[in-house]
Amino acid sequence: MNVVYSTTVSSVGGRDGTIRSDDGMLDLKVAMPHSLGGAGGATNPEQLFAAGYAACFADAVMQATRNNGHEVLEQDIEVVAEVDLEASFDGSFGLALSLIVVIAGVGQKIAEQIVHAANAICPYSNAVRGNINVAISVVTR
Repeated sequence: MNVVYSTTVSSVGGRDGTIRSDDGMLDLKVAMPHSLGGAGGATNPEQLFAAGYAACFADAVMQATRNNGHEVLEQDIEVVAEVDLEASFDGSFGLALSLIVVIAGVGQKIAEQIVHAANAICPYSNAVRGNINVAISVVTR
């Protein structure tokens, strides 16, 4: 594969610290969520993963609509990503993910074909395939 983009992000302090990208565009505090006994008040790795996956998958949907001749407007596509942090009995942790893909302007069958194609295009989907359970729902408007 040919590298088309690369970035670097550093973390200091883990889940109760800071993250910063090499270009300074990302410079955030991170905190353990209240629901996990932390202080909250800042973003966390699961939110960042959900944000990245949602944005990337939405872009893949846009590309898939162009590829199949059913181009829709960018504002007619919404992807909602929910990331679940799961604890195993052995003390390890894993992730599960659900995507809700909303597409306006096409029928259900076409929307499902577009999302199927997008799932093959999206680098996040390709990275997690076989490692994380991902449930995808398709909604049309």
